[in-house]
Amino acid sequence: MGKNKTTSKSNGNKGSTDTADKSDTKVCIINNLRFTQHASQVKAKGGLKPATAINVRHILCEKQSKALEALEKIQGGQRFDKVAQEYSEDKAKAGGGLGWMTRGSMVGAFQDAAFALTQSTVDKPILSPLVKTNFGYHIIMVEGRR
Repeated sequence: MGKNKTTSKSNGNKGSTDTADKSDTKVCIINNLRFTQHASQVKAKGGLKPATAINVRHILCEKQSKALEALEKIQGGQRFDKVAQEYSEDKAKAGGGLGWMTRGSMVGAFQDAAFALTQSTVDKPILSPLVKTNFGYHIIMVEGRR
C-alpha cells in the first residue's frame, strides 16, 4: 500500500493519497474488530463470558515500588478497598471504585487487563498484575460483569 501512495504522488494525482489513507484506516479498523471478536470468542470458550461493561476498582500509584507494596498488602490478606484508601493516588481513593465502565472508556492496557479478570470481592479479590499506563501503575479488580 505504501508504494501506491508514493506512485500516486509522483504522478501528480491529487486525492489518490487521501483514498489510500482512508483505505488503510478501514483495513486497520476491520482487522482490529476481527481481533476483538476473536479474543471475545476465545474468552467465552475458556469460561469467562464476554462483557460489555465491568464494575471495576483500582489502585493507582505513580511509583512502581509503592504499587508493589500495596499489592503485597492485598496478597497478605488486607481488603482491597482499605489498601486503596491508603495507597491510591487518584480520585478513586475512597476504596478504589471507578463504577461501571464500558469498552472504549479506559486506556488500552488497563482495559485489556480489566476485561480479562473474573468477578471477585474486596475481601477476596482476584487481581491483575501491575498494569503500567501513562497515569502510573494500576492494581485492578472487577466486582461485576454484564
